Amino acid sequence: MRLEVLSIALLGVVVTACSPTADYDGAGTSARLSNVTLVKITEDHVGGITKETSYGQKAIEAALPGFTTEGIQTAVENNTEWALAAFNTDGFQVLQVFKGQNGKVRSVHGVTHHLQGPNGERIGMTFADVGTARADCRAGKNLWRGMAICKSTGHPNVELVYAIPGYQGPFDQLPPSNDLFDAELQRILWTPKT
Repeated sequence: MRLEVLSIALLGVVVTACSPTADYDGAGTSARLSNVTLVKITEDHVGGITKETSYGQKAIEAALPGFTTEGIQTAVENNTEWALAAFNTDGFQVLQVFKGQNGKVRSVHGVTHHLQGPNGERIGMTFADVGTARADCRAGKNLWRGMAICKSTGHPNVELVYAIPGYQGPFDQLPPSNDLFDAELQRILWTPKT
């Protein structure tokens, strides 16, 4: 059963990476980026989602006009969880919204290059493109093993999750700087400020 859940989670990550609206033409990182911004992530909100937003389809759809939501199971760092995925009008997954214990939104994961982080970060940018400081990063664990998890500069409640192509470990530490330099941004994580 655990293998089946992990397979579903990994399939979800792969499907999330495939975009019917992708601007990729094979010309490198900049070709995977987009000038189309469907949602902006700031310290205080993700689109219309704030720390006051209730967790539920109606509340999230009201906070993201034109979006629809659907329940999914997805991988977070330490396990798989149910979340509400927010889809744009083309049916493309843009966000994953997680429930907090208080009935509010606990966190939101941005999963497409059609959104923008607080410093202009976009999925698909490299560690070097973003200018992330190595000192602001830690090695991912468990389901995010082999990834770098970093703070967004100046925004302590926003984290950036980077995949490191070809990295073979050791997985309890960040890779050498030359490997980290080409790491690719996979998710932007927002947690409401308390």
